[in-house]
Amino acid sequence: MYDPIFAKSFSRLDRQRFGCFALVLALFIALSISSAFKPTLHPLTLIGDAVNLQLSISAVETMLIDDAIIDNITAQTGEDSAKSMLVINETAKIEPLNLQSMFVTNESVTELAREWRNVEPLCRVLKSHADYCEIQGDVRVDANSSTVFLVKPRSYQILDTNAVSDWIIEPYPRRGTGFVKKWTVKLAAEDDASVPKCDRLHSLPALLFSIGGFTGNHFHDFADLLVPLFTTSFRFKRNVHFLATDYKPWWPAKFRPLLRRLTGSEILDIDNENITNCYGRLIAGLKFDSELVVAADSTSSSGASMHKFRQLLRQTYSLNREKAIRGGVRPRLMIVSRKRTRILTNEDRISRAAAKLGFEVVSAEGDHSTNLTEFAQLVNSCDVMVGVHGAGLTNMVFLPEKAVLVQIVPLGAIDAFAKLDFGDPAAGMGIRYLDYKIGLKESSLILRYAADHPVIRDPISIHRKGWGELRDVYLNNQNVTIDVRTFRATLAKALKLLRR
Repeated sequence: MYDPIFAKSFSRLDRQRFGCFALVLALFIALSISSAFKPTLHPLTLIGDAVNLQLSISAVETMLIDDAIIDNITAQTGEDSAKSMLVINETAKIEPLNLQSMFVTNESVTELAREWRNVEPLCRVLKSHADYCEIQGDVRVDANSSTVFLVKPRSYQILDTNAVSDWIIEPYPRRGTGFVKKWTVKLAAEDDASVPKCDRLHSLPALLFSIGGFTGNHFHDFADLLVPLFTTSFRFKRNVHFLATDYKPWWPAKFRPLLRRLTGSEILDIDNENITNCYGRLIAGLKFDSELVVAADSTSSSGASMHKFRQLLRQTYSLNREKAIRGGVRPRLMIVSRKRTRILTNEDRISRAAAKLGFEVVSAEGDHSTNLTEFAQLVNSCDVMVGVHGAGLTNMVFLPEKAVLVQIVPLGAIDAFAKLDFGDPAAGMGIRYLDYKIGLKESSLILRYAADHPVIRDPISIHRKGWGELRDVYLNNQNVTIDVRTFRATLAKALKLLRR
């Protein structure tokens, strides 16, 4: 607004000079204030903010630490720390972080603190009772203490102090086996003295799991590890770092061709690491739905399925047959032999009966020394698999689609878990399933126990004594002698299914 007093005090030229000087002075003051109060950006803090905000997994699924962020971390840890810190830049297609979307203003901190109480914890127990954690942010793995730290920024010290901040987990699908090392997942503050400094930074996410438990049993190798590993890691398209606790060198060696299709990196024996490995994202534990099952999950964008797992097996082990024969060619039947427990004592007679029905019959038994590729190819050449309940039936994963699995169920009221182990998974594999429940006269138990003994008369009473007793009586000390005449009807049904 025009001021007459101001106009009388200064000439027109003086007023113009004064205005220019005021404009320059205002710009100088604004620039000084901006420089003095410009916030310092710490990449890990920003990532941690994103985690503590608990962004949905689908929204941050492609979020990884890129090279620029690693450079910033190194620059801000100080010259001495930078010299000792090893940065691992694994080969991967990495999406850069959208830092702008992670800013947290002072005005929003109180609201964020309220939201914290309503979000899911880092770790949870799945419906299958397996421990499972999804952790994103400044994640540090300390093998010496078997601890995974998620470092939260100082701005979150105001969060609910009653909230759970650490979890003790077993990164194996079956809890309480007694053969799995326990790990701690801990939410820690930046200034917590127990938090180790990073020695090695990784650009890929990590998956922590145990090779303990029941590994070494062919069924558990697939049901507890290989299928869950596939289910959990499929979304990463091999761009994931496997961290194995309870490491057994022979196990990765045995399944190396398949594991190479799940990860592009060597499996790390994490228990023997003397340095702290750091990640932007880590999963501890494995997704486990049920034995040999990959459940459809509408909330997941991973796209994993049992069909895709079986495709992976065909590619890995060069399995040529995708579907079983339908007719015109003599179908091939495999009898899964057993030499130690649950022996099929009249296997030769079953073989002859199957041959009379028109099957080409082969017998085979796999063990630790068996070449897995060769055995998988043999199974894939067959259209029907027959065997007494046991780990050998796990090789059904190599059968072509539309093949038939015939499970011989021993005495002892074990029908339910026999179906759980092999009957239920068959549908997801595109395999037809039949079972043959043996009669009393077909079990060797009738030669050891009287007809009125609880083992014969009341199997459930043996179940109540625990798994150990059940296993010793019905699984480890029972052989089977099939009534060939009765069993022939089951074989005929299998043949009919093939011709549909």
